[in-house]
Amino acid sequence: MNKYSANEIHLINRPAGMPSAADVEMVQRELTPPAAGQVLIKNLYMSVDPYMRGRMRENAVYADAYQLNKAMYGGAVGEVIESQSDKVKIGDIVLNQGAWRDRLVADDSSVTVLQPFDKDRLSLYLGALGMPGFTAYVGLRKFGEPKAGETVFVSAASGAVGAIVCQIAKQWGCRVVGSVGSDSKAQWLKEKCGVDATINYKTCGNLTKALAETVPDGVDVYFENVGGEHLQAALNVMNPFGRIAACGMISAYNNAKPAPGPNNLMLIVGKKIRINGFIVFDHSEMQTEFLEKMVGWIQDGEIQYQETVYEGLDKALDAFLALFSGDNFGKMIVKI
Repeated sequence: MNKYSANEIHLINRPAGMPSAADVEMVQRELTPPAAGQVLIKNLYMSVDPYMRGRMRENAVYADAYQLNKAMYGGAVGEVIESQSDKVKIGDIVLNQGAWRDRLVADDSSVTVLQPFDKDRLSLYLGALGMPGFTAYVGLRKFGEPKAGETVFVSAASGAVGAIVCQIAKQWGCRVVGSVGSDSKAQWLKEKCGVDATINYKTCGNLTKALAETVPDGVDVYFENVGGEHLQAALNVMNPFGRIAACGMISAYNNAKPAPGPNNLMLIVGKKIRINGFIVFDHSEMQTEFLEKMVGWIQDGEIQYQETVYEGLDKALDAFLALFSGDNFGKMIVKI
């Protein structure tokens, strides 16, 4: 394959319910060589993230909908193999939005040149040092506002965002409880990440009862990744003036029809609970602060991370679907 030939995964149908192989197609196409101010990138790693499901809908809410019969996109890390730019040179490692393809031509203004502290861990810039880690930092710091000694409850606690939330909360002196879907994930959180207690939501029976027994003094901050039963349990157990940082509600992403919501929302009023939905891209002013702290924590061994890696662009859909079945452990990465 010549260097201007790219493999891309296109969305060809808008899925109703869980996406399938019938909704995407691998397409090979020829690229136009880079013009002035552009670079040719060979992607090395790409990210798949739950928010991409929303972009498959025609009526996408906070991010533009993917266009049919065109390549999907998202975070990727690649190497510049040809440059017509004064700012980006051949050999630079760049963060780009060209996921779901192995090569692309991009404007130099649309990529970020990375200065990786470890070139063997480039995928970190899609996980702990990338959008998921930044999401954890912004949501917890700005909207959770945890104070030392408070209790933080995190759903999807072993995921790309949740595991970082747990560990940042511990850095800030909080008691942390994480909800996970397997005993092995629970063990990793407690042994490697210092989480105080875990709940296996698949085996605990009544989640509200399990949470109340785990935190008899209540929950002060809830980092919301799941929705549904988890939100109901958190509201039941939260203390007055509790704060909820609403990052996502993955339990509903593939519903063909809206599912019934929590039936205890009146507790928001009685307990004076504050809920903030947020999108991390609105908070770029915190990026430098986040990177300085996170790189230091990782280098000092104070933040642990886990990745699930699928190999090959043709496995990207499988990796994406595994996000919704809970088969991923930590950040889901596709090594291209």
